[in-house]
Amino acid sequence: MLLSVENLIVKYGNIQALHGISFNVDQGEIVTLIGANGAGKTTSLYSITRLPPPEAPKVISGEIKYKGESILTTAPDSVVKDLKCALVPEGRHIFGNLTVMENLVLATYSRDKNTDFEPEYERIFSLFPRLKERREQRSESLSGGEQQMLAVGRALMTGCDFLLLDEPSMGLAPVLKYELFRTLKQLNEEGMTILLIEQNANLALHLASRGYVLDTGKIVAEGTSAELLGNPEVKKAYLGG
Repeated sequence: MLLSVENLIVKYGNIQALHGISFNVDQGEIVTLIGANGAGKTTSLYSITRLPPPEAPKVISGEIKYKGESILTTAPDSVVKDLKCALVPEGRHIFGNLTVMENLVLATYSRDKNTDFEPEYERIFSLFPRLKERREQRSESLSGGEQQMLAVGRALMTGCDFLLLDEPSMGLAPVLKYELFRTLKQLNEEGMTILLIEQNANLALHLASRGYVLDTGKIVAEGTSAELLGNPEVKKAYLGG
């Protein structure tokens, strides 16, 4: 088991965001967390990647293990550098005043400076040809879809082998949405483990092998993607059925 979250409780001041959730991700899987806004999905990713919350001081209990070791006290930079986990945050958070290439270069800050990164840059450009065309363009001038591609490319340039994505399809036109998800599928087929948060439950469950449904900080359903797609309650609440 690559990642194990056990009885995770998270509070922001007087607000309890997670009520003892448990889930796991195996090496090479795509697992999705689905649920409405405010269900606790982003809090789950922030807890795993050890990012401090932007709101109030966070109180956390339970356990998060990565490769069998607790990471509850691991620093955020160590999650990226040593554990090789990278988060693609909701809203992309690229550096708009930097070019596409500068954003990608910046993502290598914690890696060995003697590494030849050129093959990896070319790999990003093969995955996302639009970025190659715009490599010297300021990223704030990119379309929303192109910015999302850059956010994924930037995460990959950290040298990660576990990719966590928060609402990657948000605001994307359908053609770009499906193009992005095809790329995620390709990355997984090449060995990348993926934990995906996605409001488009139908799309997420067709990409992932397993999923968990979060509702107001609790996991209310779990199973294979086929099981969740066929679950009447899940269909009614999240799949428009």
